[in-house]
Amino acid sequence: MSRAALLVLADGRFPAGGHAHSGGAEAAVKAGRISGAASLEDFCRGRLHTTGLVSAALAAAAALGVDPVALDAAADARTPSPALRGAARRLGRQLMRAARAAWPSEELDALAREFPKGAHQPVVLGVAARGAGLGPEDAAYCSAYESVSGPATATVRLLSLDPFDATAVLARLAPELDRVAQRAAEAARRVVADGVDALPAGGAPLLEISAEAHAAWAVRLFAS
Repeated sequence: MSRAALLVLADGRFPAGGHAHSGGAEAAVKAGRISGAASLEDFCRGRLHTTGLVSAALAAAAALGVDPVALDAAADARTPSPALRGAARRLGRQLMRAARAAWPSEELDALAREFPKGAHQPVVLGVAARGAGLGPEDAAYCSAYESVSGPATATVRLLSLDPFDATAVLARLAPELDRVAQRAAEAARRVVADGVDALPAGGAPLLEISAEAHAAWAVRLFAS
């Protein structure tokens, strides 16, 4: 196993398409729910412990070799918003292209054939991590970090927030990110024995509602 592969996969410059998505931050900024570093931290914390945990567990399970088709169906069931399901599949398709170039594997090829329009991004992430020789904890960490780094980066653009302040938010969330990644990896191991119903299903209804409203905007800076 090459742990350095995790640095490549989690690097914001990895061409997986995440730069075009705000993780709900654009809608939150417009609604006044994010107005500075403190409210960004609150937003990211809520996202980390709900959709972030779910995504991290999906990625960890995929890294363990759980059937990605079953995991994709579980991701669908845990994503009520059609807009968010569409965004997750678009991100999954872009990540698939980058991952197949970086770590070619038959499992990635099979997943691409099964979902030509894209599987859910966390599922692709987990299969990519597996192809890179990484384990479930690595996949969980990468997914959990993405759940907060995306909104933090987007808010710098949306509010002209000081990048040092945005980075400090991520640093303060690090201990909670550790706990979420550990919980996700533990849940993924239960999935191996008990099936996908063992995955967490923490919801964030306001994110879902905001995503539907955001998708209808005539002008927007981010795709989601």
